[in-house]
Amino acid sequence: MSTQACAIWGEDFTKYDFGAGHPMAPVRLDLTARLCRELGVFDDVELVDVDIAPDEVLTTVHDRAFVDAVKAISADPSAADGTWGIGTDDVPAFAGIHESSARIVAGSVEAARRVWTGEAEHAVNFTGGMHHAMRDRAAGFCIYNDIAAAIRWLLDQGVERVAYVDVDVHHGDGVQAIFYDDPRVLTVSLHESGRTLFPGTGWPADTGGPGAEGTAVNIALPPGVTDGPWLRALASVAAPVVRAFEPQVLVTQHGCDTHREDPLAHMALTVDAQRQAAVNLHRLAHEVADGRWVAFGGGGYDVCGAVPRAWTHLTAIAAHKPVPSATEIPMAWREHVELVSGQLGPERMGDLPDRELPIWVQPWAMGYNPHSGVDRAIMATREAVFPLHGLDVWYD
Repeated sequence: MSTQACAIWGEDFTKYDFGAGHPMAPVRLDLTARLCRELGVFDDVELVDVDIAPDEVLTTVHDRAFVDAVKAISADPSAADGTWGIGTDDVPAFAGIHESSARIVAGSVEAARRVWTGEAEHAVNFTGGMHHAMRDRAAGFCIYNDIAAAIRWLLDQGVERVAYVDVDVHHGDGVQAIFYDDPRVLTVSLHESGRTLFPGTGWPADTGGPGAEGTAVNIALPPGVTDGPWLRALASVAAPVVRAFEPQVLVTQHGCDTHREDPLAHMALTVDAQRQAAVNLHRLAHEVADGRWVAFGGGGYDVCGAVPRAWTHLTAIAAHKPVPSATEIPMAWREHVELVSGQLGPERMGDLPDRELPIWVQPWAMGYNPHSGVDRAIMATREAVFPLHGLDVWYD
C-alpha cells in the first residue's frame, strides 16, 4: 500500500456558492487551500482535481427524480420553489448548482477509490462532507450527499464493513438515513443535541433498522461542551464501537462548527481539540482498517478563523506531517484574510497558549459522573448500543 496521501482540490470547488451573506461561504475553501500552500502542507500530498460526477453515480444514493429536478433548477434557478429542499433560505438556488454539487461527489468518490485501491493510504476532501442531503431532497446547505456516494462506491466494490464517524456539531442525519437498514455500514455521530440545534434528530435510541441493530450510534451532547469532555465522548463511545465493528475502511467527517466562535451552534471547542480528534481518528484508522482512511470537511462557519486551520490540520495529519498548534501562521495569509474580510486572520494554528502536549481526556475507566450532562449523554448511548456489540456499558 502506498504511504502517499491525496487531497481533493481545484478552484472550481468554490463555485458551490449560495450567494452573499450565506454562512456556507466558498471563501472558507479558498482560505483552507491557501493556508495549506503557505504552510507547505500541499507539498506533502498529491493534489487531485475532478470533473462532475455522472448521473449513474448520483443515483446510487439519490432518487432519479431528485437528480433531474436539481439539474432543471441548475439550468433555471427561478424554477426552485422549495419542493426539493432547494429555493429556501438554507439552500438557495443558483445557476450551476447541479454541477458544483456533483463535483463534490466526484471528489469524494475519487478519494474513496484511491484509498480502496491502494493508490493513497489516506485521502482528504475538505470540500465535501455534505451529510444532511437526503435521498430525495436537499437540506441543511447540502444538495448531494457525497459521503454516502463514497461509502456506496466502497460497498459496490465488495467492501464488507465501512465505519463512518461524524464530529460535526450537527447530527449526520442524511448519511444515517441512507444506510440505516444496512448492517455493512456503521454510522457514529457526535453532535449537539437536537433539542437545541438543527436538524433535531440523532437520539441514543436510534440504533439502526431491522437487521442492522447497533449500526447507528448517536451521542447527543448538551450545548456549551468544552474540549476535554467532548474528546471524552469521542473516546468513550466512537472508538470502542468502531473497534468492535472491525471496519475495512474508516470514513470520517470533520465539520468544525463545534468551534467556540462558530455563529450557528453552541459548543465551546478550540481548534486544538478538533486537531486532536483528527489525530485520534487517524490513529484509529491505522489500528482497525490497515490505515485506510477517507476524511471529509463539512460544516464550519467561522470561515476565516476556525475552518482553514482545522482542515489544514486535517490534511497535514493525513500526510503524516502534522502541524504543531504553536505554529505561527504566515503573514501573507493573514493579510489575504484581511483583504477579503477586513480583519487579520489568526496568528497561530491553535487557540490554546503554547500547547505542546495533547489535551488531557478523562478515561471512562475513571468512572461515570451522573451530575455531568456529557457523561449522561455518553451513558445513554453506551446503554443503547454497547450490548448490541458485546461491549460492557460500565467499563472500557
